[in-house]
Amino acid sequence: MGFDIRALIEARRGENAALHTAHVNAQVPRMLGAIGFDRVLTTANGAWYDDAEGNRYLDFLSGFGVFALGRNHPVVRRALQDVLDADLADMVQFDLPLLPGLLAEQLLARAPGMDRVYLCNSGSEAVEAALKFARCATGKPRILYCDHAYHGLTAGALSVNGADEFRQGFAPLLPDTRIPFGDLDSIERELRAGDVAALLVEPIQGKGVNVAPPGYLHEAQRMLHANGALLIADEVQSGIGRTGKFFAHSYDDVSPDIITVAKALSGGYVPIGATLARKGIFEKVYSSLDRVFVHASTFAGNALAMTAGLATLAVLDDEDLMANAERRGQELTDGLRRIAAGNDLIRDIRGRGLMIGIEFGRPSSLAARGVWTMLNTARKGLFAQLVVVPLYNRHRILTQVAGDHMAVIKLLPPLMIGDEEVETFLTAFDAVMADAMRPNGLAVDFGRTLVKQALGR
Repeated sequence: MGFDIRALIEARRGENAALHTAHVNAQVPRMLGAIGFDRVLTTANGAWYDDAEGNRYLDFLSGFGVFALGRNHPVVRRALQDVLDADLADMVQFDLPLLPGLLAEQLLARAPGMDRVYLCNSGSEAVEAALKFARCATGKPRILYCDHAYHGLTAGALSVNGADEFRQGFAPLLPDTRIPFGDLDSIERELRAGDVAALLVEPIQGKGVNVAPPGYLHEAQRMLHANGALLIADEVQSGIGRTGKFFAHSYDDVSPDIITVAKALSGGYVPIGATLARKGIFEKVYSSLDRVFVHASTFAGNALAMTAGLATLAVLDDEDLMANAERRGQELTDGLRRIAAGNDLIRDIRGRGLMIGIEFGRPSSLAARGVWTMLNTARKGLFAQLVVVPLYNRHRILTQVAGDHMAVIKLLPPLMIGDEEVETFLTAFDAVMADAMRPNGLAVDFGRTLVKQALGR
């Protein structure tokens, strides 16, 4: 009997939760079941996906930013089919394949000041390379990173992760140093020790959607260079057009020494990451024939990933998605601010392009304050989850709480969204927030969801 993936999917459809509980991470189906997110999902296209019951969902998470082009983009899919049909000699390891060079060329054309590209398989791997390259190039051991930073979960990347919930249980980590985000004085203070290799920073933090203050990256780099240290911009989530520019650091008119990218570069199909750096940094790392493979990866540069990356960059240009991200992001931000003007639970709307944070805060009305206090006593930031759940269960819109113990929702829709998606989200969010102003409105709804799911199990 030949292998038939479509027949296998159809034959085992509906066993999703049981298989994950038995063989993968049992806490994930438990968590999804508790909040009513345990749907059996089937097909997807653009900014929408469907469940087994025929319901349609709007995706405002895009796989944590992976699906910047939308789901199942036909240009990327066709390119992957074509490269499979080409029967290339792939991953020979002792050859010079064409596609990695072409992708590196395309990335560097969009990254002024960068000269070389290290290709890998994920954002975490791109960050690991950046950490090693910075230490090697400067001869210094310590990396500065920021509160609430997220750079991945491998051991090195975890050492520069500013969220304690990810670090617990995995010590000892590398002795790097956490500083406040956007605080130049703390950089100056740490540089005095003379052992800082680099500052690793997200131009817009994924956790909390905190935007670097104007001039921060530029001045930070000046201070770092004066002390023989480097600036590393983590653009894994904010890069590849998400903010309306190819890189978010461009808003600060700065050219970092090292840049990391991943997520959207995949086209939503094949994992890929890349670390871009100045020529001098690469020359320190790969300094001789003896060190030709001193940092490498078996699957780096594979034909499928390179094709996905090349096709993604082509679509980004051909469909003018960066301009669309800027335009649709402004429409969403303007609409959200109109809603916020009549709802004092909303404290701030921030971000750039289609990377938007909605922060909630303690309301002024006495009844609503009581509910807010009760929720925060139970768990800091719980209110944001109470908004995410009805957006999904009532309105079939997927969003994300922007970090543990944060009353912030993050919006990361695909860059190709249009009028329908913008209007659908704003209408649903307005309805949810109107209910939130009623005493116990969302709290009671969330409680019903928990009880219903518990009884169902």
